[in-house]
Amino acid sequence: MVRPRLLRRCLLAALSAALLTGSFGTGAARADTADVTPAAVTFSDTFDGAAGAAVDSSKWQIETGDNVNNHERQYYTAGNRNAALDGQGHLVITARRENPSNYQCWYGTCQYTSARLNTSGKFTAQYGHVEARMKVPRGQGMWPAFWMLGADLGQVGWPNSGEIDVMENVGFEPATVHGTLHGPGYSGSGGIGAGYTLPGGQAFADAFHTFAVDWAPDSVTWSVDGTVYQRRTPADLAGKQWVFNKPFFLILNLAVGGYWPGDPDGSTVFPQALVVDHVSVTTSGSGAGGAIRGLGGKCADVAAANSADGTAVQLYDCNGTAAQQWSVGSDGTIRALGKCLDAASGGTADGTVVQLWTCNGSAAQQWVVTAARDIVNPQADKCLDAAGNSSANGTRLQLWTCSGTANQKWTVG
Repeated sequence: MVRPRLLRRCLLAALSAALLTGSFGTGAARADTADVTPAAVTFSDTFDGAAGAAVDSSKWQIETGDNVNNHERQYYTAGNRNAALDGQGHLVITARRENPSNYQCWYGTCQYTSARLNTSGKFTAQYGHVEARMKVPRGQGMWPAFWMLGADLGQVGWPNSGEIDVMENVGFEPATVHGTLHGPGYSGSGGIGAGYTLPGGQAFADAFHTFAVDWAPDSVTWSVDGTVYQRRTPADLAGKQWVFNKPFFLILNLAVGGYWPGDPDGSTVFPQALVVDHVSVTTSGSGAGGAIRGLGGKCADVAAANSADGTAVQLYDCNGTAAQQWSVGSDGTIRALGKCLDAASGGTADGTVVQLWTCNGSAAQQWVVTAARDIVNPQADKCLDAAGNSSANGTRLQLWTCSGTANQKWTVG
């Protein structure tokens, strides 16, 4: 479980002022978008550039100052002092034990410097696959994070804005990262989340790993290196408000100390670095569509290419016909022949068959395609499954408890 945090991050005064102007980006994959193409890249930074160069200012803004809210110890500096490209396709956010400019922090003269970047005013996302490939620092007191805040932060404040923590790591847990949701009534130590631990005593600081969320209406799914470790829906909030169906902006930072990680001690070696290989946001669109391939290389198929409500969806030899052309929409639907993939009668039990049905916006027609190649119905919290683990033509597709087996793995597009 996520370690208790007495207070969460709030944006620094300069960022809050910027947010209050209402100058948010429009790069989001919106729920009402109807003309984006499948797997559209809406944001990407691979951090190419000369060694020592600052980040692309058209994509990122740099926050400066300290952060009393979590009792963090660092001062976030401007420019490329603590956030710079390495000339090899990486962003390096460096935490140092220093104070070159007599920076003042909430506790007195600052002891450390680091960096924090965000995309507010430059890019927001609403749904999609959000990921970063990174190598985290190591040592007591280190607190790297890749996360998102609701773009309405300046209007509604935190935690009403919502917060999606894609990845947090604290130095005293070298093998574990955490993914968490924060919102009204479930913030700070009450956030909803889980941890993921590497097997075999590995540490996240030893190598690059890919941290991601697959985000859809009423659903957020976390993965590490393509392995899904938790999925959250409004059903997890015990009636509290779900505030994640709206635009969010991205944040990368490396904090030093604070309530959760604790302060550095004599074992902590400086400098430490969060090394970021890439950050991207991709979203499936409702464009021309493509095949959904599953067990035995067979395709998800609308039986007899019949567009009538209730038509079975099955496995069949891939043939390129319209009955096998599916579009994955940013509204959470999967469509063919002008209708939606649907869990029959809104069922959530194992064995509920899926069918074609007139699109109606119901939870029975909401799907998430994860990095692990699962196709999940969040209402049921179950996976699209080829019945009986059979790849025979005509095998009915159904909902079944997610197990990671081959008959639940799909390649979309």
